Amino acid sequence: MAVALTSISGTDLDLAAHLDAVSGPEQGALTSFVGTVRDHSPDAAGTVTQLEYVAHPDAEAVLSRIAGEVAAAYPQVTVAASHRTGTVAVGGLAIVVCVGAAHRVDVFDACRHLVERIKAELPMWKKQMLADGSHQWVGSA
Repeated sequence: MAVALTSISGTDLDLAAHLDAVSGPEQGALTSFVGTVRDHSPDAAGTVTQLEYVAHPDAEAVLSRIAGEVAAAYPQVTVAASHRTGTVAVGGLAIVVCVGAAHRVDVFDACRHLVERIKAELPMWKKQMLADGSHQWVGSA
């Protein structure tokens, strides 16, 4: 169907707005993926207190391209995806992906595909801030 929404945002992500963007009378199934900041990481040498996300200037265009390619691969779905930049505390939303379609199989498959592509291709880096005041840079978000 289409790409309803993509954004790289320095402000809080709104799950309800993403679900609204992929909703409609023809949609019998909606699904979402919400990635939150957790207090631990296999890369961290301590407790994580927050993450700082830094996006490449092309990140918005890359996210739009990825969403468009996934929507083209699953023409029966509508997709919405956003990723945070800036500082996000433990529990905060880092990524929101929503997919709507007439049937559940389509939304599950497309949602997973979109999330995996974003995680693999979006030029975004994160700095893990640790409880002891130290930090670590980690590759792509």
